[in-house]
Amino acid sequence: MRPHRSLLTAAALSGLLLVTACGSADPAGSGKSGGLNPPDLKAPTALGKAEGEVNLIAWAGYVEDGSNDPKVDWVSAFEKQTGCQVNTRTAATSDEMVSLMKTGAYDAVSASGDASLRLIASGDAAPVNTALVPNYADVFAGLKNKEWNSVKGVAYGIPHGRGANLLMYDTEKVKPAPDSWSAVFDKASAHSGKVTAYDSPIYLADAALYLKATKPELGIENPYALDQKQFDASVALLKEQNAHIGEYWSDYLKEVSAFKSGDSVVGTSWQVIANLSRAEGAKVEAVLPKEGSTGWSDTWMVSAKAKHPACAYKWLDWIISPKTNAQVAEYFGEAPANARSCAETADKNHCTVFHASDEAYWKRVHFWTTPIEQCLDGRTDTHCVPYAKWVQAWTEIKG
Repeated sequence: MRPHRSLLTAAALSGLLLVTACGSADPAGSGKSGGLNPPDLKAPTALGKAEGEVNLIAWAGYVEDGSNDPKVDWVSAFEKQTGCQVNTRTAATSDEMVSLMKTGAYDAVSASGDASLRLIASGDAAPVNTALVPNYADVFAGLKNKEWNSVKGVAYGIPHGRGANLLMYDTEKVKPAPDSWSAVFDKASAHSGKVTAYDSPIYLADAALYLKATKPELGIENPYALDQKQFDASVALLKEQNAHIGEYWSDYLKEVSAFKSGDSVVGTSWQVIANLSRAEGAKVEAVLPKEGSTGWSDTWMVSAKAKHPACAYKWLDWIISPKTNAQVAEYFGEAPANARSCAETADKNHCTVFHASDEAYWKRVHFWTTPIEQCLDGRTDTHCVPYAKWVQAWTEIKG
């Protein structure tokens, strides 16, 4: 069984005011920064002797040492090769990761895009010298120097992998085959009570992305940069959808069960969920709709207070090495970050299924980024709605 990933919760509020005050990054894919001016921290130019241990914060399934499954272990070989004992704290939410990093007790973290800007703005994450991470050279270009892992061309982390939020549907009950998010929005009434959606305030971005395509008069450019009018429209759309929702999900095993039983027939999903559902007999397909989708890209970041920086850098290089990154990607169910990992997967179709090298595919995915007051799309003549208000709105949407 693959690990459960719970990414965002209604409690994810800490650090947001700090990011709002510090500014923002530019639109998706630019890798440039607008108003975000993090503390003047420097990346190391060289590393000393390995300190003997490294303290990590990670999503479940990212740091496996065989204790959960004897067949799943990429930590033991790292410890033997480097002499760095790995101590891992598994986090359930991005907010928890941010809070733990502030303690200074951890050396590195596998941060998602909704946490990385907070860590950069607060000075809890330091710039990374990619020259000290040899395997970085083989990371897909589409993951480098993005707005969630760099500021003004300076890297603040090493990409781990990526995934898209897809539209999944029951092929026997949803006909014709949908190719648009309209199946869960404007046409949701066709399957009322059996529509499902991801349970998180960040799901507001999915509504905004749909409105970007269907109501161009709103002027939405970035689904994480919504002024009040755009935000209100997104909230209104989700309130309309709520009448047809049978279940909001955060545990992907529950979504597999719901599609198997027929309680859900259409909704937001991940590729790994579609794979597991089909393996268990469900008649489902998952597509990237014509409007595009939201998604995630995780980044290994080093603490500005790291007590074991040499071991931390060794871990960053290890986790994106071809074989290890392939193991993680297959176990978790995502596209690897290292292009050479595709030759190392046990399932030779893994990278094809997860679109690992299909950059045209990923250009249609808007990766999770923390919404802040200074608009991420570069606008300076208005304020955008910060994430704290997304959290409040989500509670209202769900009733």
